[in-house]
Amino acid sequence: MIYENICSGIFLSRPNRFIAQVEINGRIETCHVKNTGRCAELLIPGVTVMVQQVDSPGRLTGYDLISVWKGDRLINMDSAVPNKIFAEYLRSGQYIKGLTLIKPETGFGNSRFDFYLEAGERKIFIEVKGVTLEEDGVALFPDAPTERGVKHLRELIRCLDAGFEAQAVFIIQMKGLRYFTPNVRTHAAFDEALKAANKAGVTVRAMDCWVGDNRIAVADPVPVKL
Repeated sequence: MIYENICSGIFLSRPNRFIAQVEINGRIETCHVKNTGRCAELLIPGVTVMVQQVDSPGRLTGYDLISVWKGDRLINMDSAVPNKIFAEYLRSGQYIKGLTLIKPETGFGNSRFDFYLEAGERKIFIEVKGVTLEEDGVALFPDAPTERGVKHLRELIRCLDAGFEAQAVFIIQMKGLRYFTPNVRTHAAFDEALKAANKAGVTVRAMDCWVGDNRIAVADPVPVKL
């Protein structure tokens, strides 16, 4: 995925979860933050961020905050991007061979999953989660409690019971991780639910990403530790 009209800026503050103040070319601009999570370990005053200039009638802000430098690692924090780039990866044929159907946003039971796939006799539900939290080279999810995430994992088990395959795929929006693990400190119930889903037969996978100033793409599998 390629972003148009990208430039760098200096993060100053985040008055609320939707906007940030960023210095761009010597001017202070209000930017839309494309991630409503806490991201407190990323958005630190003085860090360099990448922003996208957006010219759209009716918008209150002229920029979107896309990614942030954490040391020498560029982390994409656009919460809409994991599904987009995973769809690109699916269409490339690298993830599952012989796909005949890729259907986004498909309902099952009381949940709506990110993807429903068919490949021969295989019928697969997939829930995708974007990961932006990193500590000492370890990718962690979630960065805030997510009851919705717990619900999805429980519903994936019900997919198995109904005869489908089920997967939880964590798209790590950066490169150079040692492994992925659930963030038990932040949400013990999610950790328990992910382990229970894995034990029941839900496939748990993590993939990192190539991240550049103006692009991001799914890259390589990352080990999962549960």
